[in-house]
Amino acid sequence: MNPPRLLFFPLLFGAALAVTAGPPEVLLWPNGAPGSEDKTAAEIVEPPNPSHNYLRVTSIHKPSLTVFLPSKEKATGAAVIIAPGGGHAFLAFDHEGLNVGQWLSEHGIAGFVLKYRLAREKDSTYTVDGNAVPDMQRAIRLVRSRAQEWEVNPARVGVMGFSAGGELAALASMHFDNGVADAADPVDRLGCKPDFQALIYPGGTKRIVPAKDSPPAFLLCGANDRPDISEGLANIYILFKKAGVPVELHIYAGTGHGFGYRESNHSPSGAWPQRFEDWLRARVLPASGVK
Repeated sequence: MNPPRLLFFPLLFGAALAVTAGPPEVLLWPNGAPGSEDKTAAEIVEPPNPSHNYLRVTSIHKPSLTVFLPSKEKATGAAVIIAPGGGHAFLAFDHEGLNVGQWLSEHGIAGFVLKYRLAREKDSTYTVDGNAVPDMQRAIRLVRSRAQEWEVNPARVGVMGFSAGGELAALASMHFDNGVADAADPVDRLGCKPDFQALIYPGGTKRIVPAKDSPPAFLLCGANDRPDISEGLANIYILFKKAGVPVELHIYAGTGHGFGYRESNHSPSGAWPQRFEDWLRARVLPASGVK
């Protein structure tokens, strides 16, 4: 299905996407991403079709954020950077990205949908740790750098990821810094530790090792997902508890992988964004006095 209230029209098959009255897209590095200097291929955006029922994005060499801001009346000051999944070979950009950003903004939470570089796309020279993780880290810094403009609390910038994007969110929650004080780029002077993390059926569960300084975590998956995810996430919940990190886990019975958020999903798993909002408002936002 198409994202709610957003109209997408392909200009050229597999070549470009025009958005009517859509949200703005902001490049993470306006002058080019480090490691992509020699990449000139155009981004490919494919609308849902008989081979896949989602908006598919590939050939990403200019990582960016698509910005969904809440109205002033609803704004909580919280911000979430959303990493869609796709096995690091593509991005499932609507039900694991745009739809989620739209939903969050309608509930007072700024949503920023991340286009990150793909390490497992055919002929890719990128790596998860060397390019995709830095994309997420840069996104966190960028949102904090524009916090006043976007009216978000720089101390309440979290990450959310689906499948491969969940791995990315988890890794960014494990590997962070306080910024480089004398960096030439002012954005790089800001810290990249997320203030909270939401891991939605994350891949790479064996790489997720919580520590006592890990951000609070919201974990969610389907009981019918692969064992490394459904059972792995249950084990990770225990590790978070042992590390003393606030954590909440939801496992939906009769649910598999990749459900994301679609308005047409009327099963219990379709209401997961509300559970995330409940957790955020009850467990995370009160700590800084955010409403």
